[in-house]
Amino acid sequence: MTVRFSAVKSPASFKRAAAWALPYWTRGEAGRETPQDLFRVLYFGWLAAFTLKVLGSAWDVSWHFKWLRDDLAPPHLLNSAGTVIAVALTLIHGYTGYGVDKMALRLIQWGTGIFLIAVPLDLINHRVNGLDITSWSPSHILLYVGTFFMIAGVIRGWFLGARQGRERVVVLGAFFAFFLENMHFPEQHQEYGILSLGAWDNRATYAEPILLEFAADQMGRPIDRTMMAGFTLPVPDYLYPVYAVVGVLSVLVAARLLVGRFGAATLVAGGYVLFRTLIWPLLTFTGFPPSAVPFFMVAAGLLVDLAFLVRMPVVRAVLGAAGVTAVTYGALVAQSAIMGPVYGAIKGQEGLLGAPPPATPSAVWAGLGLLAAWLAIEWVAGRRRPQPAGATPLPVVAPATP
Repeated sequence: MTVRFSAVKSPASFKRAAAWALPYWTRGEAGRETPQDLFRVLYFGWLAAFTLKVLGSAWDVSWHFKWLRDDLAPPHLLNSAGTVIAVALTLIHGYTGYGVDKMALRLIQWGTGIFLIAVPLDLINHRVNGLDITSWSPSHILLYVGTFFMIAGVIRGWFLGARQGRERVVVLGAFFAFFLENMHFPEQHQEYGILSLGAWDNRATYAEPILLEFAADQMGRPIDRTMMAGFTLPVPDYLYPVYAVVGVLSVLVAARLLVGRFGAATLVAGGYVLFRTLIWPLLTFTGFPPSAVPFFMVAAGLLVDLAFLVRMPVVRAVLGAAGVTAVTYGALVAQSAIMGPVYGAIKGQEGLLGAPPPATPSAVWAGLGLLAAWLAIEWVAGRRRPQPAGATPLPVVAPATP
């Protein structure tokens, strides 16, 4: 009875959904008044798209530290499912004009376009260069840049159109968490790499032999520690902490400014770190390589929130950049010293769950970079901060007839 009822009800539900949605499929300019029920459907669609992309990307790095690359690997397919939803939503926004202003639409369109161009370029790159070992390659960076603009447009659209209330704040924080993940994604190479190199030093390997042989052939070396170091940590040590402070933590500054509530930066950082913590055992205990987890982000987020207790933007940026940089480098040193033995006690291999080398002399440059980024964010927010819909709900209007 239950099966027959579901089978009968499913087409009816589809017809009701189509009857609700089709009248909105009319051409319009960006910025047209959007009914709140349609607005929520569009942006919850974006949440679904980014969730699929994040799940796929989280699995992707671990996959590539174990298996030889495959275009149709499960993480790629999961990420592609999210991309399909994102492309569909981009077309809907562009054709109907619903849910976005002109700036948000342009950001989304440019981001989606760059991402779609980067995909075939990345495939060609792998055909030509084999593994393309680092996450920091040009074709990979194009993927991050495309996603950067895409999420930036979505954040602007939600910020402008969502009604005031708890849902607005929570969803805005979720979009910033996705933004943070995209910015931090290339650094996962070092987070996986440091543990894979540590495993090699303890006479263990996470990668399958076919992957190690391919990487060694590509480097023209035998499978030795030099080859493993080139495979696991192919970029300078200072890149991880400097990029984390300047690029990644700037997202927390922007999140605190736009969300406008104490604790916003800490919660955005904590949400991402919690996600990484939860998937860690799921990947590790199913045979995939482990990664270091960026716990430093939580401490950095708290410092960002504390900095916003200072009212003067310039003083806030100076004190905040100094404090966040110091805490981040200190947390990286502490994590390497404390968490390594903890993981070693579990696995019998001391020193595996540390952190990428903090390269502490680079702290000065990281702090100056964050200060410049913080001041720029404060300046843009002060001059061109978009005005949200406010407490007045957006008017619900009937869609124009075709």
